[in-house]
Amino acid sequence: MTGILSFLIIVASALLILVVYVQNPKGGGLSADFGGASQLGGVQRTNELIDKLTWGLAAAIVVFSLGISLSQPKPPKQVAPQTQQQAPNQGQGQNQGQSQGQ
Repeated sequence: MTGILSFLIIVASALLILVVYVQNPKGGGLSADFGGASQLGGVQRTNELIDKLTWGLAAAIVVFSLGISLSQPKPPKQVAPQTQQQAPNQGQGQNQGQSQGQ
């Protein structure tokens, strides 16, 4: 399961890099290269598609990362060792009291 999710994270990361490279921070990315409004549904739709792809891929990476972390086996709980000094001290005190009373 972890291997599949790791592979999906790598693929989503590579696609996210490509989508970000297509974008232009000033709005002149891929949509500016297409002059006509009829190509790829127009400039506005191209910007919306790239924006949705960016957010979708980023969300997918977050979900897959959470899936990996939740699918990891939990480490066994270590029980704290009880102090061995308390039991013998208590026993010695009782033994001493009994020997003094005799």
